[in-house]
Amino acid sequence: MPQMLALVIVIAILFIGDFVSTRTKAWIPSVFVSAVLFIIGYWTFFPTEIVSTAGVPPVVAVMMIYLLITNMGTLLSIKQLKEQWKTILISISGIIGIIAALLGVGTFLFDFQTVVVAIPPLVGGLVSALIMSDGAANAGLTTLSVFAIVIYVMQGFAGYPLTSIALKKEGKMLLEKFRKGELIPTGQATTSSEEPEEELKMFRKMPAKYNTSYFKFFRLALVGYLAYLVSTLLSPIVTISPYVLCLLFGIIAASVGFLERQVLQKANGFGLCIMVLMLFVFDALKKATPSMIMEILYPLVGTIILGVIGMYIFSLIIGKVLKVSKHMAFAISLTALYGFPADYIITNEVINSLTQDEKEREVLTDHMLPSMLVGGFISVTIVSVVLAGIFVGFL
Repeated sequence: MPQMLALVIVIAILFIGDFVSTRTKAWIPSVFVSAVLFIIGYWTFFPTEIVSTAGVPPVVAVMMIYLLITNMGTLLSIKQLKEQWKTILISISGIIGIIAALLGVGTFLFDFQTVVVAIPPLVGGLVSALIMSDGAANAGLTTLSVFAIVIYVMQGFAGYPLTSIALKKEGKMLLEKFRKGELIPTGQATTSSEEPEEELKMFRKMPAKYNTSYFKFFRLALVGYLAYLVSTLLSPIVTISPYVLCLLFGIIAASVGFLERQVLQKANGFGLCIMVLMLFVFDALKKATPSMIMEILYPLVGTIILGVIGMYIFSLIIGKVLKVSKHMAFAISLTALYGFPADYIITNEVINSLTQDEKEREVLTDHMLPSMLVGGFISVTIVSVVLAGIFVGFL
């Protein structure tokens, strides 16, 4: 297949996903539609390497992941993380709910090793799925090795619509309060137009004309490289994912004035990075063949349902204790099923579907987006990798 034809096809799928999501006001998320179309494509006429052929080989995707996660760190300040302590507790509670449901009930329905392999990918992303897949393969458990990847691929199918429903209910409640004058914007997720010049404290004396897109990309890549370097240097002592350090270093770099908030957007690179990353995510669907899906369908569906039930119960309890609405608490917990960028995309889709008023969009963004982003980072980026490191030892 010619490269440009492959590129047109995969971008067309992303567009169709966006179109359907817009038409249905986010009741059907774009990521869900695109994932279904990619699976149909792989099961019919797509070449296996269509995403690589289109110009998105894994090395390019990895580069984008480094830039995007570092950029995500610039969205969050240390002050915000302190303010989001409730979100962190809810996210961890949701994960505990998954573990409790699968170890407490799942082991009666499936064998212990299936449950062990399922948990880290269910609360995390690609890294934890790969750790468990490799661990299962090394233990001679070939089917479970594939299962770890497929559960990572399929878990979003439960998470996307449920999150959309929960956020819509939360958003409607927030809008009602705002229209009654009971809610004000917090400014947590938005950048004031008066602040940009004060963000780059370390380059205060540098003329603005030198702060070009290349300079922004250079600083962003440098912070990502430092995260990688520290991760490599620490590896003989302790294993820390470079992606976790990218997030941490992004927060620090923005706090000390080395990076602007949302630097990737200001360098005009965010849209392209998101597109490449989404194609990389959908590229994983090439492994989900029809026969494989049929073979692991029962444990796949069973572990996801049990995990979501456990997550809902625990998030409901902790939400009551912390006085967070059950819809928001559940939505935060559900980010464990997909993480970034789906949490960012779904939240924005829901906000766009609820209102076109700029002030109302700002209020919804302030109250929902930081919690969704922090929840996704805590579960997918941090806790899942730690869990995978522990659980792989049980195989």
